[in-house]
Amino acid sequence: MNAPPLVFDRTDPEGAIAEAAARCSNAGRWGADDVHGTLNFLTPEVRVAAATLVRRGVSFSLAQAFDEHGPQKGWRRRTNPVHSMTDTGTDAEYGDQGFPHGFGGADDLVSMPLQCSTQWDGLGHIFDHGRAYNGRRASEVVTSAGDAVTGIETAAALIAGRGVLLDVGRVFGTDGNAELPDGFAITPEHLDATAEAHGITVRRGDLVCVRTGRLARARREGWGDYAGGDSPGLSFACADWLHQAELAAIATDTWGFEVRPNEFDGAFQPLHQVVIPHLGLYVGEMWDLDALAADCAADGVHAFWLTAAPIPFTGAVGSPVNPLAVK
Repeated sequence: MNAPPLVFDRTDPEGAIAEAAARCSNAGRWGADDVHGTLNFLTPEVRVAAATLVRRGVSFSLAQAFDEHGPQKGWRRRTNPVHSMTDTGTDAEYGDQGFPHGFGGADDLVSMPLQCSTQWDGLGHIFDHGRAYNGRRASEVVTSAGDAVTGIETAAALIAGRGVLLDVGRVFGTDGNAELPDGFAITPEHLDATAEAHGITVRRGDLVCVRTGRLARARREGWGDYAGGDSPGLSFACADWLHQAELAAIATDTWGFEVRPNEFDGAFQPLHQVVIPHLGLYVGEMWDLDALAADCAADGVHAFWLTAAPIPFTGAVGSPVNPLAVK
């Protein structure tokens, strides 16, 4: 992509968001009833072509662990998963389960926010001035009963196709490592230069994974403010790049996808406010891209088959996911 540089007034987030929303809107593009947004770019033909990328048969889980040792500290009532056993081996040994002929088993449950670890942001997750994707009123999309229109279950069978890793951390890393510092704003120029360095072209319908190295640093130094604090991430200037690239979805190894602190005075996640309710773009966060990135660097191949189906919780605005990259 060769999107022109975007100049915006850092003192006017309201104006910049409105202008970007007008330029980048996909409202009505696939009809008034559309609930899939940019996943419409991921067609059967795109998937068939992506299937040819499996050459070695090696696979990588791009998920962080889902356990009590995760990064969450309670910000916005997000906590780490709580795993409990409802039946155990001890119950089975002592015959407390009520089954005949020595049959026994174990069962468990998990209590967790749906966006506490590796996850997708669905199209009902973010609104702009009370409007959801495709121009719908937010109050008519998401109620106390959940997202009745664009719930995450609508994407359950769709997110599988050509994955592309853009390892911006490795290409532009500072201090001699493959990691970007907090506050590093990844611009369209950085994305294009990274693709060029990898010898790869981003195509319509791609599932793009952007590695910053932030997760690697958190694992080395401790979670700190990994979940909710300062971070490298995409610049607001990427809104047009994302629109023109016609991606199916994008994911990063950071908690919030875009650069923190944000690039405007008094703003909060302005790129989210454009790409989710206006582009209809699925956004993945807190993906673990490190092992995949090491393999891509070793063999020089940065495209792969990627399947990242959300758990179809009816009416949910996000979902945990265990993305699998296969090369």
